[in-house]
Amino acid sequence: MSEQLGRVPGPRHPRPGGPPGAVPGDEPRAQRTSRLRIIVIQALVLALFATLLVRLYYLQVVHGEAYHAQAASQSVRDVVTQPSRGLIVDDQGRTLVANRLAWVISVDRTLLGKLGSADRATVLERVADATSQRASRIEKMLVDCGTSGAVAGLCWNGSPYQAVPVATDVKRAVALEISEQPEDYPSVVVEQQSVRSYPSPFGVNLAHVLGYTSAVTSDELDTATEDNDTSVDASSVLGRAGLEKEYDEWLRGLPGTSSVTVDSQGRVLGESGEEEARPGDTLVTSIDAKVQSVVEKQLASTIAEARRTFDTVTKKNYVADSGSVVVLEADTGRVVAMASQPTYDPEVWAGGITEKQLRRLYSEAAGTPLLARATQGQFAPGSTWKPFMSAGALTHGYSTDTQLNCSSSFRVGNRDFKNYESGAYGFIGFARALEVSCNTFFYRVGYHFWEKYGSDEGDVTAQDPLVSEAKAFGFGEATGVDLPGEASGRIADRRWKRAYWKSMRSYYCGIARKPQTRSTSDFLYQFASEFCVDGYAYRAGDAANFAIGQGDTLVTPLQLARAYAALANGGTLFAPRIGKAIVGSDGTVIRRIRPKVVGTVDLPQKVLGYLDTALSGVTRQGTMSWRMTGFPLDDVNIRSKTGSAEVYGKQSTSWVASYSDDYVVVMMVSQGGTGSGTSGPAVRKIWEALYGVDGEDVDTDAAAIPGVVQSEGLPVFTDDGSILPPRVASSGKASS
Repeated sequence: MSEQLGRVPGPRHPRPGGPPGAVPGDEPRAQRTSRLRIIVIQALVLALFATLLVRLYYLQVVHGEAYHAQAASQSVRDVVTQPSRGLIVDDQGRTLVANRLAWVISVDRTLLGKLGSADRATVLERVADATSQRASRIEKMLVDCGTSGAVAGLCWNGSPYQAVPVATDVKRAVALEISEQPEDYPSVVVEQQSVRSYPSPFGVNLAHVLGYTSAVTSDELDTATEDNDTSVDASSVLGRAGLEKEYDEWLRGLPGTSSVTVDSQGRVLGESGEEEARPGDTLVTSIDAKVQSVVEKQLASTIAEARRTFDTVTKKNYVADSGSVVVLEADTGRVVAMASQPTYDPEVWAGGITEKQLRRLYSEAAGTPLLARATQGQFAPGSTWKPFMSAGALTHGYSTDTQLNCSSSFRVGNRDFKNYESGAYGFIGFARALEVSCNTFFYRVGYHFWEKYGSDEGDVTAQDPLVSEAKAFGFGEATGVDLPGEASGRIADRRWKRAYWKSMRSYYCGIARKPQTRSTSDFLYQFASEFCVDGYAYRAGDAANFAIGQGDTLVTPLQLARAYAALANGGTLFAPRIGKAIVGSDGTVIRRIRPKVVGTVDLPQKVLGYLDTALSGVTRQGTMSWRMTGFPLDDVNIRSKTGSAEVYGKQSTSWVASYSDDYVVVMMVSQGGTGSGTSGPAVRKIWEALYGVDGEDVDTDAAAIPGVVQSEGLPVFTDDGSILPPRVASSGKASS
């Protein structure tokens, strides 16, 4: 009842615009949230636009000029222009190394990339056929080094905007065929580039002295970049041996650049500038091509003759596997001529060497032609060692009046050390001992000093006047010649023997401690057993052998020549020099390379004079006399010493060391027999060429070097770049 009496609710009035039945002010929560999201998004969009506008203002107004410059620089690329490498000439201005133009086939990768894949393959196949290569090899050449797929030794290490050489020094007919058919060879560039050439005046080879060049390596390029060296870039050619390497920084010149504009895809649009390359400087050397020619011919003919000569000891012809000749100026240490055999044709490096050619240069079967015997070959000096041993003895107790027995043999311990062919000359002095090259005389000298100062075999500090004298003459260390890779030789004294024993003890003890096998000879097994126990001991036999230049002592031909020069000039040791001057491309002398004194042999003038007279006697009535019969020795006084160094398991090494007032001539033939017997005739012919000797007459006008004495003058460079020899004064000596 009450319910019926209550108020019945009336209808609600809807809010205008709201849904039917909605009350004003009662908006759904979901709708309010949606509206807020829209407002937030609008605010974010406005903020982003504001940020972009600020950034745009920053890029275009604040830093606009800087970015514009950077964009412009990125559209310009530098293409390197290699300089012409400097010449190498002899002391008379004759060209020893020059440059020649060679045809080079290159591929422009920018243009090649515009071709379709099929056309690209066709072009590369045509280039491969024309240059006798495989297309796959050319493909590898076009890959930039350091990128995916790059093959070391084939990849391109130069500018990516430069045409890539794929064939160098091609025949002219091939180059013309390609250049005359551009429609068949799109993107292929034919041009001429400079490569090394060897004019060979008087037919000289001189390969070991001149050296060779090859392309820069990635490591060298990195080093040059770190050192900020602008003379080296990815396309540079550097010296690898000989004078080419020693004076590379002068010879290589400075690269130039030509700038090209490119688009965003790297395509070349045009040129924008060029900076010319600066050519390399000329190296003037002390080498005389005429003397060098005589030296090389005499060395080659001597080796050939030795190989036809029967060795009565080994019962076969001499092997004569290598040889060397060195000619020095006695008073300056300058190198007049230097030859080594076996040698090679330096042209093999021009334009790139093949793998077959490279294997031969390192081949022992071919005689290792790359090895320069004059500076890198090390040989037992034999009897050419005796003058220095005489100097050591004459300043340590012996006198010029000393008489020792030149018996047929000399017993040391339980071994007889014999004279050559068991000859005996009775009691003689040092001069006569040098003339007849008496071994037993010097055995006695060596044994005497060992017994007096060093009979304790294990004492490495024992005094040894003969060792000290050898070191005083510069043996046992490099001469300092301006050529890379020089060997130091070896003085086999007590310290060396102990050091060698320590380094080899485990090897020989390993042999000795095991049962002898069929592959181990009786000699090796016994030697290993003895060496393992006391291989360090410096015995009397070691001292005796040292005194005659045998045993483990080794010298290079250049070391021996430098030491004989010290005998000739009164005791001055020079660092031999081949370079004489650096001359700019305009003819200006940039640098004179002076002789360098590195030591002085402290010998009394009386001793030097005595040795000089004794060595003159070797030529006049000693072991060299039969080869110098009829030579005008009263006009040209030649002092000499012959040597035949015995080497275990090999034939004797032939030596002749000689000097005059002006020059030193040293010749060596490995496994070539006796000194005067094998090398004597050639040494005489070299002296005849140096002084213009004809029979028993001396004609200075016929001398290989004008005025006989080596000129200090430099070649004259004329305005057109040609080179004239030094002027010769009326006295016959060249003027500076």
